[in-house]
Amino acid sequence: MRRIFQWLLRKPLTWLANHFSSSPNQKAVFASLSKLLKDIHTGKDNAGPIVPFIWNEGKFVIVSDQHKGIRDGADDFRNAEKNYLAALDFYYQKGFTLINNGDAEELWENTPSKVMESNHAALSAELQFLLQDRYYRIYGNHDLEWKYDIQRNSFLTPFFGDKLKIVEGVILQTQFEDQQYEILISHGHQGDQKSDGNPFSTWVVAALWTPVQRFLDISINTTSDSFELIDKHNIMMYEWSASQKNLIFISGHTHKPVFASLDHIDQIQKQIEKAQRENNIAAIPALAQALRERKVEYSGKGLIRTKAQPSYFNSGCCCFSDGDMTTIEIDSGRIRLVKWQYENQQPVRKVLEESELGYVLGSLKV
Repeated sequence: MRRIFQWLLRKPLTWLANHFSSSPNQKAVFASLSKLLKDIHTGKDNAGPIVPFIWNEGKFVIVSDQHKGIRDGADDFRNAEKNYLAALDFYYQKGFTLINNGDAEELWENTPSKVMESNHAALSAELQFLLQDRYYRIYGNHDLEWKYDIQRNSFLTPFFGDKLKIVEGVILQTQFEDQQYEILISHGHQGDQKSDGNPFSTWVVAALWTPVQRFLDISINTTSDSFELIDKHNIMMYEWSASQKNLIFISGHTHKPVFASLDHIDQIQKQIEKAQRENNIAAIPALAQALRERKVEYSGKGLIRTKAQPSYFNSGCCCFSDGDMTTIEIDSGRIRLVKWQYENQQPVRKVLEESELGYVLGSLKV
């Protein structure tokens, strides 16, 4: 019977899904992010908390997009799990607060019960942070079901307990040189009308469409499938962040890391320009080769920029195909983009980009 329904419905429903696909719209992105910022400030239920911290003392790590699956061939998290567990152990021992920034579980493809059963080790590592009040969890579009009480109470509460709250965003608030600054952290699917429309359409996606999609084995194109959309969406989120006063925005969703508003292509190009200015001829060939290699990965990127207001960061993801994962660290006055990778089959932490947090805050629009 299931095969009959798949044969009858897959084609029209796939067309419908693609027709309303995740193409970001600047007006919608700006409006949705601005609304989230306002909702948090006004204390709207489940919008998220404001967390004060001292800029040169706070320790936070932002992870996103694990897409925990059920350990089958489609499980993007399976290869990265060893890195993820090592990273969380490192951050737990070092006293970091963990902010899980959406798409923690892959619920478009799997039922919540099977995902929970298949990821006991990773979930237990997260639970350690919660038990010490060092854990915030944000929902994304692939785990949108956690936004709703029935699903959350049925599957997350039995494991995490009543302490766990699922929110749309978190604001880290600090003072630097007599100015107040905010770091807004949210998944980044805002402006996607499938997952971020009006309350009714959002509920339809989470409660009705997602189970139908799983049953019929329908794959929906997402932002992370097309670099053209990734680039477009990252630029929109950057432009929104740059229009705000004294604000940094940290997202996930696109699976492509961004540090101080520049992605890897931008960073390499910036290094080439610096080498040319300093007449460092020896450094240029290796950088040029790295740029050629990355251009294949970043095919479809529409704009390379080397100067931008450092208001936008993206934590990347915890499910790269080679098992790598990336995080954003805020650590005692430093902000970093970090990659966890395998070397000799063992997890290794590597700092990709780093800056003084005070310098970044001081460079924002006032």
